Amino acid sequence: MQMKPNKHAVGVDGYGGTDMHIEPGIVDGAKMVLGYGTAAAAGTYTLKLAWDLVKTGGIAKLVGGTFAATVLTFIFFQVLPHYPVGVSEVHFILGSTLLLLFGAAPAAIGLAFGLLLQGVLFAPFDLPQYGINMTTLLVPLFAIHALAKRIIKPDTAYVDLSYTQTLALSTAFQGGVVAWVAFWAFYGQGFGAENMVAVSSFGAAYMLVVIVEPLADLAVLAGAKAARDLGLGRFLTHRLYHAA
Repeated sequence: MQMKPNKHAVGVDGYGGTDMHIEPGIVDGAKMVLGYGTAAAAGTYTLKLAWDLVKTGGIAKLVGGTFAATVLTFIFFQVLPHYPVGVSEVHFILGSTLLLLFGAAPAAIGLAFGLLLQGVLFAPFDLPQYGINMTTLLVPLFAIHALAKRIIKPDTAYVDLSYTQTLALSTAFQGGVVAWVAFWAFYGQGFGAENMVAVSSFGAAYMLVVIVEPLADLAVLAGAKAARDLGLGRFLTHRLYHAA
């Protein structure tokens, strides 16, 4: 979901950077305060989810899941293919995969830590936008966490999900990312024709990820089902193998 710089925002490579961040200049000045506020709210809710997990699953599940989710997030951002389209870059950010494997709290912390690690190591000039980028990832994750409770029956383990269910989660997550990127672009740059065309082209391209992510989810869930007896469950969400 990296937002490409406009004519007022040029990164260290002369075009705005190679990472998945909203670039300097898209949202700036006093408008940045909103990003700090939304990130604080997302962070507070993440802490609540983390505390709930510690009470029910123990600290080891939180720490182990967070570490794994952080590593995978970094790979999603930095290693998997990504390409610029419109106001941003299209990335394979497999948020629903992280949720189904590790649960909401480790997935959220992993996304936040992976984003921070990628920024520190490869794009420190984008760190001022960290709150905006964190919001864009975490709020859609929270949305599919709530959606999963509505569309997945309590007696269904995640390893037994159907394609339709994984498609719904993937579409909701990717749609949420697109909606937030569009919001920041319009919030920062207005509703000029050029900006609207750029946002539209990004949104259309990004939703192509929806074709891939449900298949990735099903492949990962099939692998988890096959590896049920390998002792990895202590780092994975309880719901992966069990009813609610």
